[in-house]
Amino acid sequence: MSSSWLGGDTMNPINPTEHVHQQGRMLANRVRKRYKHLRNRFNRQNIEVFRLYDWDIPEIRAVVDWYGGHLVIGEYMRRQSVPEWLPLMGRAVSEALDVPTEKVHLKQRWAGRQDGSRYERIDQTDRKIVLSERDLKFLVNPYDFVDTGLFADHRDTRQMVRALAAGKDFLNLYCYTASFTCYAARGGARKTVSVDRSGNVIQWARENFTLNGLDPAANRLVQAHTFDFLKIAAREKQRFDLAVVDPPSYSTTKTRNVAFDIVSDHARLLEAVRELLRPGATLFFSTNHQNFEPRMAGLKAAAVKEITAETIPEDYLNKRKTIHRCWRITIA
Repeated sequence: MSSSWLGGDTMNPINPTEHVHQQGRMLANRVRKRYKHLRNRFNRQNIEVFRLYDWDIPEIRAVVDWYGGHLVIGEYMRRQSVPEWLPLMGRAVSEALDVPTEKVHLKQRWAGRQDGSRYERIDQTDRKIVLSERDLKFLVNPYDFVDTGLFADHRDTRQMVRALAAGKDFLNLYCYTASFTCYAARGGARKTVSVDRSGNVIQWARENFTLNGLDPAANRLVQAHTFDFLKIAAREKQRFDLAVVDPPSYSTTKTRNVAFDIVSDHARLLEAVRELLRPGATLFFSTNHQNFEPRMAGLKAAAVKEITAETIPEDYLNKRKTIHRCWRITIA
């Protein structure tokens, strides 16, 4: 397997039980059927990244994503997790889809507060591959991080942003690798500003801009903490017509002893963003927090509408959990 194959060896010396082998067969069968169901329609749309499995079977706590011939397979970890389980699931899925072991990447996913883990490295290959999403291309890295650089669950939300972008000034906070910005720019945005605290992902976003032929003069990248940027932008009277705010559930800045919690802090975040938006502007706000309770009653807005059902693609529909929640906010 690739360097993302956790533990280095393809199997633990201890033989897993027949029950675990049975789980591998069940997962392989489910993924094979799902891939056959999805591949043709996504090929027609030129979409190379999509989800094949997400904890659909209660006892198989895994997620399987297709990345243009690569497989990214994650285990939802718990205290009972054993080291041989995930490699066995990876082998079963790779054999089912005839994917070579060097293109199979295993990840451990932990629930709850994972301070700093959004950008934490699990390897040092610095290898990226180019994959398509409709008429845009993005660099993804399935080797070095738990997150690969592209959140495919928001591909339809990106289309919404693109449809509204013509002639607009666009703001993308917590921009990560700036896929939303690429859509806005391709949709005819007059200018874009994308903000993230990580220098590594800002450089990654710059590479995505180059890959898609976007003019750096009209598409500004800012490495900054979001609230720092918001204060400066308000002081400079920067204004925008369209914005996306998709923060992590939790984040900490240990050097500054600053923490962000989406549950307690989203109201003040959205109010600070609202101050930068012109009347009639549209703000898309999203979170992946599984127990999120919105507190937007005090937000000065003409309309606040949850549009989650419109933003989740077919391959991310899941009876067990909702991959994200999303609101469209119209500024008064």
